[in-house]
Amino acid sequence: MAGQRERISLWAVEVLVALAEEGAITAAARRLAVSASTVSQQIAALEAALGAELVDRSARPFALTPAGRAFLPHAEAMLDELARGRAGVGLADPSGLRSFRLGMIEDFEAEVTPLLLAGMGAELTACRFLLETGPSHRLAAQLEARALDMTVAAEIDGSREGLTVLPLLTEPFVAVWPEGQVGATLPFLHYSPRTLMGRQIAAHLAREGGAPAHRFEIDSYPAILAMVAAGQGWSILTPSGVRHGARAGVTLAPLPVAPLARKIVLSARAGTMADLPARVAGRLRDLLAARIVAPALAEAPWLEGALRVEGL
Repeated sequence: MAGQRERISLWAVEVLVALAEEGAITAAARRLAVSASTVSQQIAALEAALGAELVDRSARPFALTPAGRAFLPHAEAMLDELARGRAGVGLADPSGLRSFRLGMIEDFEAEVTPLLLAGMGAELTACRFLLETGPSHRLAAQLEARALDMTVAAEIDGSREGLTVLPLLTEPFVAVWPEGQVGATLPFLHYSPRTLMGRQIAAHLAREGGAPAHRFEIDSYPAILAMVAAGQGWSILTPSGVRHGARAGVTLAPLPVAPLARKIVLSARAGTMADLPARVAGRLRDLLAARIVAPALAEAPWLEGALRVEGL
């Protein structure tokens, strides 16, 4: 029995951490891409190895037992140390890195992301890449939950504890008008406040005296830009968002209120990826300068200084 207790599986430890972070067996199973019964089996095996119940199966909602809460920080430390070990092995011979999970905001998926992955694929020849695109707040949650190794997203206010954060891009918000109708009396098309960017816009407009009356809240760059190009209204977006939407028939102009900007950063769990975050950031800065900043400045020279790559 004593020997049996020493056989702790790292897979079972990962399952416990996922279960604690997701708060339900079905959610943990979905995150790990396994069945709910597999999650239950791994938890039972870990409990047998430790000689203690870790999960209170009678609790509703889900809860860890005191023993589970006591073991959880050690489980998280094991996974962090494993990530550091994997990174060290792979980066000792970059061509040998086996997996890389990257989260990117949608803004870059057409102009920047394919070129980044192509360059990394040529360098990390044995690596399997997983790309997750989505809004910044969702990518941040996945990084915190160890479902991603690295994210490129808008900076979110709050603690950076435990993270390596590298600045990439500062970009101002701009007004987007139908071509030839800058300043016209048109409805406002609001980028959805369900997103981080939409909430930033809404909060800024509230500070500046309130958002214009609007009937539409849309979380799609192509949809908003299509409506603007058709003369159905004007909106507030970012230069990278406008390039992502790739819509002719629109004109960029300064905001009709005080300026507002956001920062795009690369984030990774501190100490787990060796120098890979800095190397990826270097690639990204070159791509952002060529694919986002230069075209935007050619179209709207007045953005000079406000739209800039950080760290070059």
